[in-house]
Amino acid sequence: MMDVRDSTDTAGCMPVLVVRPPVFAEPDEFAKPDQFAERGRLLAARSLRISALLLLAFMALFVAGFGWFANTVSRLTTPANPARADAIIVLTGGQSRLDAAMGLLALGKGERLLISGVHPSASRRQLQAATGGDKRLFSCCVDIDRAALDTIGNAEESAKWVEDHAYGTVILVTNNYHMPRSLLEMGRLLHGARLEPYPVVNTNLENGGWLTKPEALRVLFTEYNKYLLALARGIMPVKQTESVALADAAGGS
Repeated sequence: MMDVRDSTDTAGCMPVLVVRPPVFAEPDEFAKPDQFAERGRLLAARSLRISALLLLAFMALFVAGFGWFANTVSRLTTPANPARADAIIVLTGGQSRLDAAMGLLALGKGERLLISGVHPSASRRQLQAATGGDKRLFSCCVDIDRAALDTIGNAEESAKWVEDHAYGTVILVTNNYHMPRSLLEMGRLLHGARLEPYPVVNTNLENGGWLTKPEALRVLFTEYNKYLLALARGIMPVKQTESVALADAAGGS
């Protein structure tokens, strides 16, 4: 019998199509188990590198933000002669805050004073004695808020008080490190009133002094984290007037 491979050499004969049996690849030629494992290791390593870069970027941003916050707070100074406002609000948290607020009221820098965040057990007489203010002035022109338990509560109760009296400008008294968050929380609610910051400075932290004072560093770091939480929690952005007011209260270093 003639071999089909020789049939194409015979003149006048029909060519015979040579059919070769299909060649099937071995299963492991396309993907071997160790190749899958290697690919998985590469993907895991890439994901780990990306996560590490994102973490480093977040940490760098966090540290830079803290530096900005600490420097901004350390440059805040107590105004020597603030302009007169319609009212004064002081947030409890230290004797120096109360003394400063009562001093402003005595100077006629506001018609009335709201002391926000007073402990429910503190009586009006005890509070007046603690501030050392004029009894007549305290009786006629000081309101006490005992409902607020934190800065958010301060903002809520203060907003009600300002709205009830239709005040347009308010001097806000609190410590310098607490001022940014206080302006942020109150600015969200006091849409019709302008806040004039009156930061109380207990410790001079200018020129990076906060870096050499462990207690000041701890307070600033704690307050910075609270400030970030307030930013994240808020729905509305900080009003421009608040940022301007905060900048105006900052002194040169």
